[in-house]
Amino acid sequence: MTPTPLALSLQAPLFLLLLLAVPVLLVLYVRHERKATRGRAAFAAPALMGAVAPVRPRWRRHVPIVFYVLALVALVVALTRPQVTVAVPIDQARVLLVFDQSGSMAAQDVAPSRLSAARSAAGVFLDEVPKRVQVGAIVYNQGARVVQTPTTDRQAVRDALAQVNPAGTTATGDALSLALSVAQRTSRRGDKPPPAAIVLLSDGKSVRGRDPLGVARQAKRAKVPIYTVSLGTPEGTIPNSRGAGTVPVPPDPETLAQIAELSGGQTFDVHNASRLDQVYENLGSQIATKDEPRQITAGVAGGALALVLVGGLASLFWFGRIP
Repeated sequence: MTPTPLALSLQAPLFLLLLLAVPVLLVLYVRHERKATRGRAAFAAPALMGAVAPVRPRWRRHVPIVFYVLALVALVVALTRPQVTVAVPIDQARVLLVFDQSGSMAAQDVAPSRLSAARSAAGVFLDEVPKRVQVGAIVYNQGARVVQTPTTDRQAVRDALAQVNPAGTTATGDALSLALSVAQRTSRRGDKPPPAAIVLLSDGKSVRGRDPLGVARQAKRAKVPIYTVSLGTPEGTIPNSRGAGTVPVPPDPETLAQIAELSGGQTFDVHNASRLDQVYENLGSQIATKDEPRQITAGVAGGALALVLVGGLASLFWFGRIP
């Protein structure tokens, strides 16, 4: 993944005050040129000027000065120690996909069903996440279980999710707690946990187990953001298991938005499968990167030197000297 520039900042912006000297120098240069012109006019009569004092090139004599001024500006900018913030891939990052497999995921308001659409979109996510990022999968209803430990084997994750079927109720807090534990798990005691993020897809309100908001606060302290996706429409229903008719199963975007906000992640409210694909595609390129400042002082200073050289070479070529 190629680093993407995000922002430019200056570590010592007060040095920009030195740029106030630029217009002063330009005024002094203009005065010097006018004085030189008046001196040439006083040196000989206008009719003899061409013979005793060759006409100086009008615009070319200013070109080297322009390059020198630009070089001065670049040097001042270099003194401010500029840096750009870029998004760079995170090595050894870990992403946990947390899938709600409660009975409400059988609703067909998102064709062919909420769970099928989520499973299909997960493939888009796996295609977008950089290959070296480990991806694990957790599914939950009234209980949570790891169906695939974090791995770079994308097909293993797809195969694990293919075995998931909707059934039971919803314990979102328990699933997030398990995901956070897996995200922070290290191979050796004392090792620092790898950078991690959690992607939670759910369509219903948590009705049992731990408070998901409390787990979200815990994730914030651990610097593991939770990205939530609320899937479904308020009109979603599933067959009534106790008899005829249907049972409404509206999503709970409000709680999922709170989980994302408290953990430092983002939330998405999705009503159709195509939109879900787009969410996963965007997340795949976002959560496996971090913002990193990079100094560009040397590059700016090098540009200033190049401008000085160009100005000097132009003066040598046209006038045989360096002013």
